[in-house]
Amino acid sequence: MADIGLAVVGAGNIGTMHIDYLSRNQIKGCRLVAICDTDATKLEQIEANYPKRYQLYSSLTDLLKDSKVEALLIATPHYDHPTLAIEGMKAGKHVLIEKPAGVYTKKVMEMNQVAEETKLVFGIMYNQRTNPLYRKVRELIQTGELGEIRRTNWIITTWYRSQSYYNSGGWRATWAGEGGGVLLNQDPHQLDLWQWICGMPERIQAFAYFGKHRDIEVEDEVTAFVEYPNGATGVFITSVSETPGSNRLEIVGSKGKIVVEDQQLRFWQAKVDEAEFNRTYQGGFGEPEIWQIQVPIQQEERPEHQIITQNFINAILNDEELIAPGVEGINGLMISNAFHLSTWKDSWVELPLDEEDYYLRLQEKIQQSQRKKVVENVVLDTKATYS
Repeated sequence: MADIGLAVVGAGNIGTMHIDYLSRNQIKGCRLVAICDTDATKLEQIEANYPKRYQLYSSLTDLLKDSKVEALLIATPHYDHPTLAIEGMKAGKHVLIEKPAGVYTKKVMEMNQVAEETKLVFGIMYNQRTNPLYRKVRELIQTGELGEIRRTNWIITTWYRSQSYYNSGGWRATWAGEGGGVLLNQDPHQLDLWQWICGMPERIQAFAYFGKHRDIEVEDEVTAFVEYPNGATGVFITSVSETPGSNRLEIVGSKGKIVVEDQQLRFWQAKVDEAEFNRTYQGGFGEPEIWQIQVPIQQEERPEHQIITQNFINAILNDEELIAPGVEGINGLMISNAFHLSTWKDSWVELPLDEEDYYLRLQEKIQQSQRKKVVENVVLDTKATYS
């Protein structure tokens, strides 16, 4: 079968990263044939770096008419992901989107519906799903080595961002420009991994702080408590102002505990499931015998982004199972939206989220955004930006 003709939509920081490895033919079965961006300056930079190698487009409509383009890699601002993915799939193109899936679940639901109707290959760049540490954690849970999950905690505060970072673009950290702060910009990978490994919670109580340590509109610090269908609980803590920050995932089950920290996995396993021990032990003080087990981790040789892109191409060519199906992007986003909604309502939020309630409240925030005019095309959701 001939190589798949791929177009990158969005030539900003992330888009150019993808263009770089694609231009060096590092994805088998794939040819980079076109690049699209509404910013003429970015297209000029592409032309300077890759003279006459790719067809350049300033309009997605024109790009979608190009018969050489069979698939899109969308690397644009968050609001545009669902809109452009829908246009692409309706034009018969396979789609791989950057994270997050979007800003609000209502639009992502629409994107997922189009994906289901068109039956095209639809993936999302959740490259952390290829991280061998997290893959092994998921395997230990799915094979029952940890028993039933009792508690999960993720402290992820290694996202330090100074005020100068936020001042570098008028769209940054605004409801109109990004639709959220640390949850939507920095945490999508962790929120996806959290639900991918531990499952979706059934209700959430969150405390998000907006502009607490930075002069921004959106959240810069969050602490959230969740409950799972089996009665397990979880805590998610994140911030952009802690230094040094922490990245620690801890999962406790009825048969032990897993900790991922400092790029290492530690696993303690009980000789007897705690529920069985509790039911049968008659010695008063005492607890199950605990073993610390060395878990082998097989490192990946290829960069994570390239693994996801290669998997996407393989899915088109050979029906390979997607590591990160695009329709699953809604899960982490729903948790993120629920953190916001719980804070705004000062109450528990049940999942699945009331997507209409969230959407209307978000629109109020957008209308109040001090930088609304800078990104008015995003607010109206009628004109996409690709840079």
